Amino acid sequence: MAQVIADRRDVDFVLHEQLNVGAFSEHEKYAEFNKKTVDLIISEARNLAVKEILPTLKEGDEQGCVFEGGKVTVPESFKRAYDLFVEGEWLAMPEDPEYGGQGMPRTVALAAGDYFNGANYGFMMYPGLTHGAALLVEAFGTEKQKKLFLKNMFTGKWTGTMLLTEPEAGSDVGNLSTTAVKNDDGTYSITGNKIFISAGEHDMVENIVHPVLARIEGAPKGTKGISLFLVPKYRVNDDGSLGEFNDVVCTGIEHKMGINGNATCSLTLGGKGQCIGTLLGEENKGMRAMFLMMNEARLLVGMQGFCCASASYLNAVNYARERIQGKNLLQMMDPDAPGVPIIQHPDVRRMLISMKSYVEGMRSLLYYAGYLTDKIAISDDDGEKARLQGMLDLLIPICKGYVTDKAFEVCSTGVQVYGGYGFTKEYPQEQLLRDCRITMIYEGTNGIQAMDLLGRKLGMNKGKPIMDLMGEIQKTLARAKEIEALQDYAARLEKALNRLGEVAMHLGATAMSPKVMSAFAFAHPFMDASGDVVMAWMLLWRAVIAAEKLEKAKKKDKPFYEGQMKSAEYFTQAVLPVTMGKMDAIMATSGAAVEIGEDSFGGK
Repeated sequence: MAQVIADRRDVDFVLHEQLNVGAFSEHEKYAEFNKKTVDLIISEARNLAVKEILPTLKEGDEQGCVFEGGKVTVPESFKRAYDLFVEGEWLAMPEDPEYGGQGMPRTVALAAGDYFNGANYGFMMYPGLTHGAALLVEAFGTEKQKKLFLKNMFTGKWTGTMLLTEPEAGSDVGNLSTTAVKNDDGTYSITGNKIFISAGEHDMVENIVHPVLARIEGAPKGTKGISLFLVPKYRVNDDGSLGEFNDVVCTGIEHKMGINGNATCSLTLGGKGQCIGTLLGEENKGMRAMFLMMNEARLLVGMQGFCCASASYLNAVNYARERIQGKNLLQMMDPDAPGVPIIQHPDVRRMLISMKSYVEGMRSLLYYAGYLTDKIAISDDDGEKARLQGMLDLLIPICKGYVTDKAFEVCSTGVQVYGGYGFTKEYPQEQLLRDCRITMIYEGTNGIQAMDLLGRKLGMNKGKPIMDLMGEIQKTLARAKEIEALQDYAARLEKALNRLGEVAMHLGATAMSPKVMSAFAFAHPFMDASGDVVMAWMLLWRAVIAAEKLEKAKKKDKPFYEGQMKSAEYFTQAVLPVTMGKMDAIMATSGAAVEIGEDSFGGK
């Protein structure tokens, strides 16, 4: 039977053969989550995703959200899917059961999310943003705030958002103008306008909770003077019941290229002077609070992009097996030769193996980020926690920036495999491409991710995280060198890894020199090259496992393991040589982009 959304064999491979998540059950924190339980969770997630959420994908795109009189109506099919999702307690999978979570490893939650987001991530943004907002309450809320909000959010009774962006303060959050004035009772009156607020208004739940960035009167300018507030759509009484409307008004929704099933709202706070919020955390520490949640949010966006790519790949490979078009190249001169499935054509196979290798590498990387989080959670060694956290922090810009860049490329290739049909709305490929595009923009554009990698993460803790990560890659290289079939792949990765170290040193030094502008003009190419090396590592790691198991593998598993070997071969032999060229360009550090005069761009 053809797989859809995500390849279950590949999901199981990463969970159990690459990361061995069943071993987490040996620790008290995750004692319930042995292999059998993990497999059951993934099966249930897959079932819900395929049967209930996937059917909402096309309707969500075609119907979209409707704005009228300050109210937003979501596509009708979303309501049943949402009810089933929260009934299954899927919203807060890794969180404390006391507040409505399931307490499972984040790696397993990511695997379940692989199916959910691949089915319709525009729909999944409603519970996804709720989870992120609730984490802010859990981390920074008072006991009263936790009591009033946390369980209602983690169970999906209420949803949540994040109110950061303003018309004049997009990426430059410190330039926001939303204000907070302290009241006699300790609450704050909030006034301002926020834009691009995903899930900011809708009709699926009775209340929406908005964490809002605002500046208290008299606070310092810039990010140092920003505070975080909890602002519900309807005020919440001390007994937990809903009070009066809190003067949070939706003034419109965006008409977008994709994710049309998610309401992207403009919100006015305190237009009538009646918007009340409570401080979340400390005064003037709002950005610090948000940064603590950045890894979570950016990993989610990486998952969103990746899930579009995974679905597009499976659609493409299934279509290529069925679509009859043209003769086999070896029979072109035979007038009686029959048409063959396009999967037999070399150029289609080139596209498919490219899609396959990226999807597999991205899945391993994103699950690995969750795995690092789980390892941190169960470690009692502060030094080990710091080492793992450093690697996770270093990988996040790649998980968000590089992954979404490549996911969009995979989705574009997925359209190409279908040919002209891929460009029509009859098939889902064009929607996946459109939906994927925003992941390169929000939660920090990929240019910002690249600058974060170069400007913050490379020099973090005197470069220890990148050395630790390279140490992990060296462990895989050592294993691969002992397997004859993988020695060439290992040699190519080792060469690229060594070159990346040289490039990192060069670019880091250039960023500290008068040529700093030129250095940052190459931040994105550096993230791209770094991501290629990490992808090659993930694919070689997979190939090592496959090579070790291939000889004794069951007949049904052999094609899968052979496919892992071919993905590593393709990437190291067809992609890494291009990466080496990218790194040569970075080392040259051309100043053209920053030296060209503005008028020389033309267009006047």
